[in-house]
Amino acid sequence: MWFCLLLVLLASGCSRLSFVRPDLDKREYTRVAPEYDISDDNRGRNSRTRAAVTVHAGQRALLANDLDSAAEAARTALKLDDSSSAAHTLMGAVYERQGQSARAGEHYRRAAELSPRGAQLNNYGAWLCRTGQASESLEWFERALGDRGYATPDFALANAGSCADKAGLDEKAERYLAAALRLAPENPVALAAMAEREFRTGDAFKARAFSERRLAAAPADARALMLASQIERQLGDKDAADRYVQRLRAEFPDASGSDTGESGRR
Repeated sequence: MWFCLLLVLLASGCSRLSFVRPDLDKREYTRVAPEYDISDDNRGRNSRTRAAVTVHAGQRALLANDLDSAAEAARTALKLDDSSSAAHTLMGAVYERQGQSARAGEHYRRAAELSPRGAQLNNYGAWLCRTGQASESLEWFERALGDRGYATPDFALANAGSCADKAGLDEKAERYLAAALRLAPENPVALAAMAEREFRTGDAFKARAFSERRLAAAPADARALMLASQIERQLGDKDAADRYVQRLRAEFPDASGSDTGESGRR
């Protein structure tokens, strides 16, 4: 599952050109978590300012699912200022949405090199995890957490926990996820990972609790609904399981397993 895409323009993008954070009122979240740091200085101020304005236009286009305009904005911003971590992050997000994962990774890494701060380091770690490099991703999340100015460390903690779980590092996964939920009890990535862990280890009651919290914390995705159905089926509540399957069919008709709700077990 795409750890979703949260590109909100205020502290989530911002008029003062700082960094992107989630709009909790809208309950938007992501496992990519592009957080744009586009602070300026006097060197090349005009071109940098123009690049920053162009990146904001690209963000808006990406939010509107206008990938062509977003890509054009990213390319223009990079021509204006190739050292803009924000432009590289935007370009990475566009390439990822276009299915060009390798090129996306190049830009996420470049953004992290140019601005080794929490958001950019988290972004590259998340890309590594999504591309089958879960163990390698943990170093980048740790580096993100080492940034004392990182405004949303629960993102990196949740990502680290989910990726450690993928890598089979149970103790690390538990530690990261618990820390994420202490900081942000409604973090949907951490809640989803905890629900899956408890279900996999056979504690369906705990899995149900985390699953319900996950579904309350953010809009449902196919994976969350499928897991909820599996949990209820294991607990013997066929009616509840069927209700989740109905939601899965209605909201995600193309999802694997939406016909029965039985497939997709980890």
